[in-house]
Amino acid sequence: MNRIADEPLPHIDRPRQEHQVWIEGGSYTMGSDNHYPEEAPAHRVAVPGFWIDPHPVTNTEFARFVSRTRYVTVAERAPAATDYPDAAPDQLVPGSSVFIKPDHRVRLDQPYRWWHWVPGANWRHPQGPGTSIKKRPDHPVVHIAWDDVAAYAEWARKDVPTEAEWEYACRGGLDGAEFAWGDEFEPESTPMANTWHGEFPHHNTRIDRYEGTSPTGSFPPNGYGLSDMIGNVWEWTQDWYTAHQSPAHACCVPENPRGGTETDSRDHAGSTIGRRVIKGGSHLCAPNYCRRYRPAARMAQVVDTSTSHLGFRLIVRP
Repeated sequence: MNRIADEPLPHIDRPRQEHQVWIEGGSYTMGSDNHYPEEAPAHRVAVPGFWIDPHPVTNTEFARFVSRTRYVTVAERAPAATDYPDAAPDQLVPGSSVFIKPDHRVRLDQPYRWWHWVPGANWRHPQGPGTSIKKRPDHPVVHIAWDDVAAYAEWARKDVPTEAEWEYACRGGLDGAEFAWGDEFEPESTPMANTWHGEFPHHNTRIDRYEGTSPTGSFPPNGYGLSDMIGNVWEWTQDWYTAHQSPAHACCVPENPRGGTETDSRDHAGSTIGRRVIKGGSHLCAPNYCRRYRPAARMAQVVDTSTSHLGFRLIVRP
């Protein structure tokens, strides 16, 4: 883990599960056969009980961690030339990936028309230099790479949820429902999460009042009382990204399944960067692009990269 000092991170001075929500263990149908191929096959799994944060870690909470530990996030460090031998010298400066809305319709197979690497973008400056989180204390912290998640979890004496734990909590007791609140995306035309309304990526109607991240708890919680499990920001999980596997025997329900290996998670032969599963979708998920505002949805995220729509929450296992 990268830190600015060699000494261990000081621990947070409060009980580990204070303010968290207890999720009773049980079994459920993980994944989906009705949407993106990486979500299939739908399969039964079981997880033990755990405590979970009621909302993603906020800017205020992350600022407290940084104040007490002097931790420097990945986005605030200059990348090493030895780690990125193909990078131009002017790219080897601190920064992160930022969504910048184009002013016209663009092809949806060209994500770099809206994703831009911005020098100086980090958790303190979400859109880059000149921007601030001063008016966003209760928004989810973003521009958080995997090492940053691991450092915060160690300090807080908590754990990162597995994909199975995260999805179980997200479903809120509604086993098999398409969304975390039921089978209708917007019941009675009521937005249930911070997602994109309009035509992505150039036109957002802001029917849900937000363009970008929103304060945690701005939308109804799920059946377990958890906010922002869907939309707002994607959330890291512990698992290395690999395809879902069907149980070896139809009679058996996997208990507390974990992901694959780091090697298997890499996106192409020769790659040295592993990918972990992220869940929940974000404020950029739209009906015409990335319909991943569902518990079963999953994507792969390289561990060395942070973005303006990716955060995390933590759990405690008894």
